Amino acid sequence: MTQHLPASRSGAAAGRCRPIFHNPTREGERLRKVLSSKWIKLPVFILCLVPLGQLAWRALHNHLTANPIEYITHQTGDWTLNFVVMTLAITPARKLLRIPELIRFRRMVGLFAFFYGFLHFSTWIGLDKFFDWAEMLHDVRKRPFITAGFTGFALMVPLALTSTAGWIRRLGGKRWLALHRLIYVTAIAGVVHYYWLVKSDVRKPLFYGALVALLLGLRVGFWLAARRGKLAGRAPEPKLTTAEMG
Repeated sequence: MTQHLPASRSGAAAGRCRPIFHNPTREGERLRKVLSSKWIKLPVFILCLVPLGQLAWRALHNHLTANPIEYITHQTGDWTLNFVVMTLAITPARKLLRIPELIRFRRMVGLFAFFYGFLHFSTWIGLDKFFDWAEMLHDVRKRPFITAGFTGFALMVPLALTSTAGWIRRLGGKRWLALHRLIYVTAIAGVVHYYWLVKSDVRKPLFYGALVALLLGLRVGFWLAARRGKLAGRAPEPKLTTAEMG
């Protein structure tokens, strides 16, 4: 039997349950409408290309510092980790802000993480090692930070290949989601790669590590809340369609 709280108590309970970031105002509705529009992905796509454009501009104007290979390697590595973190942040942001339309950008952001990871890896292969496969294999085996970075990038390959709606249908939602949880391992491997690389000033890798830990902790919190809700008999959150996932 459903119990009804008195108006004052129910109002207080509603206030406690409302997400602190929830914005039911007209501005919030406008934001959701913009995020739902067909054209919004184009400016987001262009924004994701800005780091590449900056690298190209610096290359054209000979501003890649005294060690251009190292500069390109570090820049593409940083942006790979930035996009991995942004990919992980979309689901928590969607739930905390009550803006489900954010999910439309997760695939694009994830693919840009792979794109910059590919540039990072290609710089190491082509410009740093000059396709010396024997030396590269030796580095992967003997240098822990390269092993961690290679592992993180290798795990991104199946995620990029199966990012389409067609692959979601082929694998089925549960198996697809299980596979794409590899992004968690990729994020951890990326942070470890960065930490072992810098050796001395570890502030940036520790900052990325804190972000990844926070985002993974939020996901664990959401999972526990959903599990408690299921045990209590509450309706689960509606599942997203492939169209909503972009």
